[in-house]
Amino acid sequence: MAAGSIELPVRCGRRSVRITHPDKLLFPADGITKADLACYYRDVAPAMVPHVRDRPITMHRFNQGIEGPGFMQKEIPAGAPHWVRRVRVRKEGGTVCHALAVDAPALVWLANQNCITPHVWTSRADRLGVPDRLVFDLDPGADDGWPLVKRTAVELGEILREAGCEPFAMLTGSRGIHVVVALRRVASYDRVGDAARAVADELVLRRPKDLTTQFLKRERRGRLFVDVLRNRWAQTVVAPYALRALPGAPVATPLRWEELEGSAVESSRQWAVGDVLDRLERDGDAWTDIAGTAGALPRV
Repeated sequence: MAAGSIELPVRCGRRSVRITHPDKLLFPADGITKADLACYYRDVAPAMVPHVRDRPITMHRFNQGIEGPGFMQKEIPAGAPHWVRRVRVRKEGGTVCHALAVDAPALVWLANQNCITPHVWTSRADRLGVPDRLVFDLDPGADDGWPLVKRTAVELGEILREAGCEPFAMLTGSRGIHVVVALRRVASYDRVGDAARAVADELVLRRPKDLTTQFLKRERRGRLFVDVLRNRWAQTVVAPYALRALPGAPVATPLRWEELEGSAVESSRQWAVGDVLDRLERDGDAWTDIAGTAGALPRV
């Protein structure tokens, strides 16, 4: 790419997506440009799109790269091309129109908006009030909390199996782990939230010295917060295979459960942008079968 180039077309199947200012350094220390971001999302799309398709997106945008201020944006930017699908969602005092990523060109278009990290709803556009994912967010309060996070995720998986569900795990690419259950679309957000809290309460009951469901940090007293707040209307979670706006360009990476139980996974930032594509080429998507496991709410 020539220095100072203004535009670069990125080919996605039969569509070409225009990338403006492709030389812009979004990750200065890592040399990752806007064009690199767009090409990553094009290349990861076959694995990523099934997990984000038809889910309203909130964009985490960094117009000056990760060393500048980022901001969250729900409303689809003005001038978005007609082929980017969207859904209008009610909110207090009005509505908001979210973009939907239904294919690789849509992901590349998001990259052109300097959206480094897309966050998605736990429900889909055709039935927004009925989630098909239940999410537990395990995020340590201290940098040395990884062993506790990993052990807690494994124990949470055991409880979920006891409760009749099949758990899946994902490194968030930031600090923690998401444990996710696929659901049949029959229960409202209220019911899903109640079920998630019941599981979290059971987990804390087994390890009260290490874990808590207290939202206020002053009440946690060094314990790991078992967060179920993502299971509410209009809340979002980091999308599988999303890049995180952190040095080293880590990626939110789905795991096979045996990887979580073993010793190979040593950090939530285990895989970065290039490593994930190699991993997918070698091993495939660890969450390929997640939709096929959709079942009832956990019964604790």
